[in-house]
Amino acid sequence: MNNEELEDVDISEKGRGPDGQVISSEQRLYMQMLAFGECTDAAALIPDLAEAGIPGALYVDLNDPQGVALVTYSEDPDFFVTDLRQFLNYPPFVGLLPKPEYTMFGRTYALGYEPDLEQTLVTRPRQRLLDPKFPWVIWYPLRRAGSFEQLSAQEQRVILAEHGGIGRAFGRAGLGVDIRLACHGLDKHDNDFVIALLGPQLLPLSSIVQRMRKTKQTSLHLERLGPFFIGKAIWQSQSQQ
Repeated sequence: MNNEELEDVDISEKGRGPDGQVISSEQRLYMQMLAFGECTDAAALIPDLAEAGIPGALYVDLNDPQGVALVTYSEDPDFFVTDLRQFLNYPPFVGLLPKPEYTMFGRTYALGYEPDLEQTLVTRPRQRLLDPKFPWVIWYPLRRAGSFEQLSAQEQRVILAEHGGIGRAFGRAGLGVDIRLACHGLDKHDNDFVIALLGPQLLPLSSIVQRMRKTKQTSLHLERLGPFFIGKAIWQSQSQQ
């Protein structure tokens, strides 16, 4: 690859300013969910998380009475292999049973029309994760089928608009919000995205998944979904972190 070809590579996130001009940003948030079993006292994990200043949320697992999950975030991926790694290799987390089948890792991304990229890529997903009004969560990965990539850009936009409309309707009603992460090349099962649904109650989140089943994207153009982690927050770090 020559220098001219290198100059054409642009991995920044794109949006649209008020004047319609393309804007770009190199900012993005990385998020990771790690699940553990054999935790008989989930509340005992909280003081160490708070003392270490770990940013994120701790959930108890609805489907495992000894299960928990920790979701953390950083704009620097080095955080996950330095500070977080060191923290997890000491008590109390080192004594828990890792459940790698639920590990999810991804990065925030823009769709190309957002007017405020910092809000889209960093502020909003962080606020949603830490909002005490949204304690219930459903986290899951997904992989699109190749058929979606064969569609024209216009066909893709129509399909995504149908999908997104459901999420916006639930959001306006105060029933649920989402966090969308891209995980291309970052997932051991070769998934494309990680999705989190967050809300004040569990039922509306289940209803979102149910309604999404009928969209063209889910019914025709998804290869797989899950596994699903369902939990409720028992600790969230301070929103300014």
